[in-house]
Amino acid sequence: LYMSGFGNEHVSEDPRCPGALPEGQNNPQVCPYGLYAEQLSGSAFTCPRPTNKRSWLYRILPSVCHKPFKPLEEGHLTHNWDEVEPDPNQERGLAPAPLLAPNGLGRNGIAVHIFVCNTSMINRCLYNSDGDFLIVPQQGKLLITTEFGKMLVEPNEICVIQQGMRFSVEVFGETRGYILEVYGAHFELPDLGPIGANGLANPRDFLVPVAWYEDRQVPGGYTVISKYQGKLFAAQQDFSPFNVVAWHGNYTPYKYHLEKFMVINSVAFDHADPSIFTVLTAKSTRPGVAVADFVIFPPRWGVANNTFRPPYYHRNCMSEFMGLIKGHYEAKEEGFQPGGASLHSMMTPHGPDADCFEKASKAKLEPERVAEGTMAFMFESSLSLAVTKWGLQTSNHLDKNYYKCWEPLKSHFNPNWPP
Repeated sequence: LYMSGFGNEHVSEDPRCPGALPEGQNNPQVCPYGLYAEQLSGSAFTCPRPTNKRSWLYRILPSVCHKPFKPLEEGHLTHNWDEVEPDPNQERGLAPAPLLAPNGLGRNGIAVHIFVCNTSMINRCLYNSDGDFLIVPQQGKLLITTEFGKMLVEPNEICVIQQGMRFSVEVFGETRGYILEVYGAHFELPDLGPIGANGLANPRDFLVPVAWYEDRQVPGGYTVISKYQGKLFAAQQDFSPFNVVAWHGNYTPYKYHLEKFMVINSVAFDHADPSIFTVLTAKSTRPGVAVADFVIFPPRWGVANNTFRPPYYHRNCMSEFMGLIKGHYEAKEEGFQPGGASLHSMMTPHGPDADCFEKASKAKLEPERVAEGTMAFMFESSLSLAVTKWGLQTSNHLDKNYYKCWEPLKSHFNPNWPP
């Protein structure tokens, strides 16, 4: 069960405890059922009302009941962006792609992670003190338990777990996907401008879990993992953290199915900018410049006249990390695989490979379905991105021949044009 709406003021209580939500106030002297009231703030208290985010949780025990945090072995998680030299070259990773990450734990930045797993989190949960997680499963479904309830997230869906929210993941076999981590900002729906009131990702299609609790003691110890300043720490407690009987507020986890995206496209000639494919954006302090955009390239109709229809060659002041959930990407049908990724750093040129250019330049221009049966996406940022040292040195998935897909491009210049 879910509630719908993006950023709404939601109210939910587990049906096993009717009336668990206090009436008329947030923090009564004694809460119904003897629960503890706990506020989770996703913004500064004094933020303007449109950007103020908080939820009140009514739980069996407060989340403060744990042993001290201790450093945890990090694995391949990194917070040192100076461990590799800058590299402006086009990068492509085969499936599963290597881990990537940028600069910026100073409350302004992003990181991109690739995850591969086949084991569920048993008596373990994680929360991110640094920022928000946008999770894009590519293979296998995720059953995510949060303090707000449960979400089942499958490929072609996304979910967002916002800063500070505790969650645990159950998987059903081999699972992999992508994570965009954003520091210092929350995701919003992009402004629509001249598009008007409707289009792109519609607010009602975002789903929020309903309250669900477990009153479970864990004598062997329950591990709470905190990601804090780019490092992992673990604390022990003897009960499940998913003991929230009721909650209300506008700071929640949520999920969205990418097939519900209302595509906007050119119906005359040339391309509209790819910003028309933005699902979610995390804004910076500069108007119109995003810390991160989540952009998708879903199935759609292509009808533009006298137009080279695949993505054109370009250089961009933004960094572009692309992933593929299923199918093939129209501009690079052969080398770009589901579960793979590419990184085109700011101002690094990129565009269709030679085969795609030749085919599209000679194609008969008729109305056609584009990207049928596929779903590619892009994490775009105004910040620089770098591949981690682990990703460069220990992964055998980097495509060192990526640049060769453009080598067959040849000059068609004719000084006597038209022929």
